[in-house]
Amino acid sequence: MTRMRYYVAASVDGYIADEQDRLDWLTPFDSTPGLEEAIGGFIEQIGTIAMGADTYAWLVAHSPGEWPYGAIPTWVFTHRELQAVPDADITFVRGEPSEWVPDIKDAAGGKDAWLLGGGSLAGQLIESGLLDELILTTVPVVLGGGRRLFATRGSVSLTLTNRRAFADGVVEDTYDVVKPPGAPRQH
Repeated sequence: MTRMRYYVAASVDGYIADEQDRLDWLTPFDSTPGLEEAIGGFIEQIGTIAMGADTYAWLVAHSPGEWPYGAIPTWVFTHRELQAVPDADITFVRGEPSEWVPDIKDAAGGKDAWLLGGGSLAGQLIESGLLDELILTTVPVVLGGGRRLFATRGSVSLTLTNRRAFADGVVEDTYDVVKPPGAPRQH
């Protein structure tokens, strides 16, 4: 069964980008032993990617001339016109994520779908019961503000299924999302 998985790094105070939408606070941890292998192992399990327009624009700006995820089909939720990266399998969609999640999962070819980036789309998916798993890599940095891990209006319960500690105080926690009553059934 294809799962919608949110694999993300955050500061200990719950931010995924600083107040200027920068991620350079993460760079000191790029060489943390075992972290690159963990990310690579995760990506091997992925058949599709879903992201919001801001994440897409950031990736395009910081990876000029290339798409960092190769031929993995990518769905971008947007309300504005964006240019597709040449030689990348990008689908721009509008509307509620719940309309598109079945198509995203079907396109994964039996692998999982990765929710990449932002808290707004993550918040919509978790509130609607469409997010299956959170893999949260926490780094020992306090940002004090910026983009939140989730933009939600309510509470959602999580069940810890795995914890992995790396050097430099980096911790990766994996949670199953407890589905709210009336949440859509998985495909």
